[in-house]
Amino acid sequence: MKVSLGPRTTAYPSPVWIIGSYDSKGKPNMMSVAWGGICCSQPPCATISLRKATYTYACILERKAYTISIPSEKYVTQADYVGIASGRDADKFGVTGLTPVRSSLVDAPYVAEFPVVLECRVIHTFEIGLHTQFIGEIVDVKADESVIGDKGMPDISKVRPFIFEHGNAGYYGIGSYIGKAFSIGKSL
Repeated sequence: MKVSLGPRTTAYPSPVWIIGSYDSKGKPNMMSVAWGGICCSQPPCATISLRKATYTYACILERKAYTISIPSEKYVTQADYVGIASGRDADKFGVTGLTPVRSSLVDAPYVAEFPVVLECRVIHTFEIGLHTQFIGEIVDVKADESVIGDKGMPDISKVRPFIFEHGNAGYYGIGSYIGKAFSIGKSL
């Protein structure tokens, strides 16, 4: 029997993405988000939702661009920090020791140490209550050669991303392979 939990932001999994932006003075900034996902295949787009109170919100509005850097499990401490501290008060790249890289395609930095990066140009902004949703067209995906698999795409077992669990505010690694998509269901 299911128990009602009421309306809440409980969905699984939630990604841990590091959003890169520049402020009005050109200072590189980053913040972690869990409210995001792929939202269109043609053109390829990714969405993130931010509160107006965040420093990154104003940066993205001004520059009309953001990057999504996907951290590996070994960077969980740095990823957590950039979600706690504000770019208004801290140099998050300096504190974490991570390296900002200027994108040549969009007006935003990405994190050099993280294995997968999506470079996004803002094409839509929607205000939704407390949050604003930014939809960015993915103009390029970059991946470290070390995480590329046999089919020329990032291999999740090499990337080792992690997810956020909202209910208990925890981070979890990705589990083991369980079956081939668009195939395993054919047995029914």
